[in-house]
Amino acid sequence: MNKPIAITLGDAAGIGPEIIAKAYGQAPELLRGCFVVGDAATLRRASQLVSAGGIPLPLAVLEDASEVFDLPPGCLPLLQVGALPAPPAFGRLDAAAGLLAAQCVVWAAQAALRGDIAALVTAPLNKEALALAGAPYSGFPGHTELLQAQAAAHAGKTLAQMPVRMMLANDELRVVLVSIHVSLRDALDAVTPANVSQTLLIAHQSLSAILGRPPRIAVAGLNPHAGEGGLFGREELEIIAPAISQARAQGLHVSGPYAPDTVFMSARSHPGQLSEFDAVVAMYHDQGLIPVKYLGLEQGVNVTLGLPLVRTSPDHGTAFDIAGTGQADASSLLAAIRMARQLSHC
Repeated sequence: MNKPIAITLGDAAGIGPEIIAKAYGQAPELLRGCFVVGDAATLRRASQLVSAGGIPLPLAVLEDASEVFDLPPGCLPLLQVGALPAPPAFGRLDAAAGLLAAQCVVWAAQAALRGDIAALVTAPLNKEALALAGAPYSGFPGHTELLQAQAAAHAGKTLAQMPVRMMLANDELRVVLVSIHVSLRDALDAVTPANVSQTLLIAHQSLSAILGRPPRIAVAGLNPHAGEGGLFGREELEIIAPAISQARAQGLHVSGPYAPDTVFMSARSHPGQLSEFDAVVAMYHDQGLIPVKYLGLEQGVNVTLGLPLVRTSPDHGTAFDIAGTGQADASSLLAAIRMARQLSHC
């Protein structure tokens, strides 16, 4: 490993700092070469919280990310980015926490785009706090859109020229989404031939790199029973099926559209049994994320596809309701770090 991996702090009022501190305590070897981008006082508070009265992991404040390789095990490496007057109250919306979370993501994205770090793993931010942070961050619904904007600006491209997609994955199922953080009405309008075709191509390219072979992609329909031949809607006939045909003509291993209430079962892997598909392309956010999250939040990983950098994240939010209680589970964050290592070959 010759480049470090950055872990962004997330919202300081949520469970992000807590699960980061837990991850370093639970899997020190996995975390070697990783450092936290954030606020020292907030991470120190999290370390004390998870120590449960024992000796907390000491903080090692870095001047440069490369210094992480010189540190002994058993500490929390942190690069200070931004500043908070004090760690915010747990579980409460805080504009300063939203601003810091965004600043950490921007720093890590720019470092990855420069080639200074191998990957970034983002702890959860709160979308309402991000909105409270003000311009320019209030214009981004979440991590994916913020990272897309950074990558496009770095490449001198428009957002349309830097298309990205969200993939949520665990050991059993991978799902790629046509649309992400928009209303259901807008998500329906986003089911266009161009958007479906673009999603299939991004999924094919990204999964080919991950799997080392062309992926087998199933496409979910939009309507019940995939439209039932036009009885329940014509999007499958007029939009989705033509996009699938176009993708197949380009050599992609794509099939469908399948009934969205059963296709995920065909793509689910079981121990000792190969699934029929490597991934499902779902038409909108909840259609795709509910089945993955139902299988267990503790192993889910969010991967942004289409970026010229590696970004992964746990598949849960800031969990304000349990922030500061010590109950947060670091399993999904650890899975995201493992995935980041795999994708960046670190």
